[in-house]
Amino acid sequence: MRAFLPTPIARATIEDILTVARRAPSGTNLQPWRVHVLSGAARQRLVDAVCAAYDADEPGHEPECDYYPAEFFEPYLSRRRAIGLGLYGLLGIAKGDAARMRAQMRRNYEFFGAPVGLIFSIDRRMGRGGWLDYGTFLQNVMLAAGARGLDTCPQVAWLPYHRIIAGQLGFAAQEQLVCGMCVGHADPDAVENTLATARAALDEFVVFHG
Repeated sequence: MRAFLPTPIARATIEDILTVARRAPSGTNLQPWRVHVLSGAARQRLVDAVCAAYDADEPGHEPECDYYPAEFFEPYLSRRRAIGLGLYGLLGIAKGDAARMRAQMRRNYEFFGAPVGLIFSIDRRMGRGGWLDYGTFLQNVMLAAGARGLDTCPQVAWLPYHRIIAGQLGFAAQEQLVCGMCVGHADPDAVENTLATARAALDEFVVFHG
């Protein structure tokens, strides 16, 4: 979901979601996740700080880790283009309309209007397995939220602004940003929330042996 209603979410509901999500499996039960829950004035301070940096378009905002490949190749390039074209098509953003594309990107840093934003971090000393385990935790958060009638949007877009986020949220020295996530009630009238993404057929990624 990429557009949310401002309807508040009770802290007890978020606590319930995270209580369920913490049962995610991890190698030797390391549980490498850490979550910063943002609402109200705290949420707005982070939104204002990151949006100001985004609007200034200053150099030096680079992620600490590679989320995407340095260069896209098939079939991933086509999949990436398809979701971009689908979203912009729904929003009526024409190819080459850099100003509207940039404005839509900025919506990430407003948590797409969601009343609750989650910022996830990990101890930077963790190995690759800790990052793999983290995915199970994030999925649990999304499933638990959905079971309680809420909607979510996981966001890699925050990664370039890790220094600002670390300062705003008081990250420990070894704390590294993983991603953000919106939590709230999806706006039923927002056309972007009708986007349906395609999935590859089994024969594109499954190999049966025996």
